[in-house]
Parts: sequence; structure tokens; C-alpha cells
Amino acid sequence: MNYILETERLMLREFKNSDANFIIELLNSPGWLDFIGNRNVHTNEEAINYMENGAIAKNRFKGFGLSLVENKKDKRAIGMCGLVKRDYLEHPDLGFAFLPDAMQKGYAFEITEATLKYCRETLNIQQISAITSPENNRSIRLLEKLGMVANQTIKNPDNEMLLLFQ
Repeated sequence: MNYILETERLMLREFKNSDANFIIELLNSPGWLDFIGNRNVHTNEEAINYMENGAIAKNRFKGFGLSLVENKKDKRAIGMCGLVKRDYLEHPDLGFAFLPDAMQKGYAFEITEATLKYCRETLNIQQISAITSPENNRSIRLLEKLGMVANQTIKNPDNEMLLLFQ
């Protein structure tokens, strides 16, 4: 298996069709539904389509996009992390999401910090943004811990208010 990057406890790799069950679980988890929204992915076919034709596939920037976060210890998929290039943002933005049982263990900080370093040092992407719902306190704290600052409120194409971090 080729990994994009590794940290002490985690590995980041491309998605595979065999990750369909993980995608279904993640996209239907409470945090995803509350802060990202319902993507109506409930079957393996819908999950594979989401990976091949949805946000994972089409929002890549300089060949880098959302990738699967795997725990080194048990090789279990626990989240996703990477860059997303959205039409309504000037710069690519850092995206991340984790299963509920992987939260509050430092995994999100560990992989997002490594991802930002990889993007800056390996891919030479210096300007990276992040967006989150104003109600998503965990993401806000994580982005602030990464040294990012919310400098404005924007609306996405669905007319939802989001905090823009730089």
C-alpha cells in the first residue's frame, strides 16, 4: 500500500472502492450530518459513486485531495483529511472529518498538522484556507490550534454561513 504521508500513529492514503462501508459510516455519523450535511449515501454503490465522482474525486488541487486516515495500530479507517478546491473560495481549503470513536484522541490535530506541512513543503502550496460552521466548536478549536484565524464570514452556494480561516 502506498501512503501519501505518515505520522506517529496515522497514515494517509488514497480511497479505494473497498472503503465503501467506511464512507457510509462516516457520511452518516452525527458530526457529518450536523456540520457538513446529508449526502444521501447509504449503499455501497452510492459510496463508490461518491468516492469516484463526488467531492473526493472532483475537488482535488494539484493532484492532492481528500484521503483516508488510517490508524497504524489496527489499520482501521478512522477519518478523512486533505485539500478541497471549492469554486467559491480563492484558495484550497483543509478538509477533515472523523468517526465519533476517533474523536478527542488527538488524531485530527496530528493528521491536519502533517497535511499542512506536506502541502507547504512537498506540494509548495502556501495559501491554504479552511471553512467551518460557526457552531462547530471542535473544528474551530482545531483550526485555531493549527494557527489559523477566522477572518471573515462567508456564504457557500447553499446560502449557509461559514467561518473562513486563513
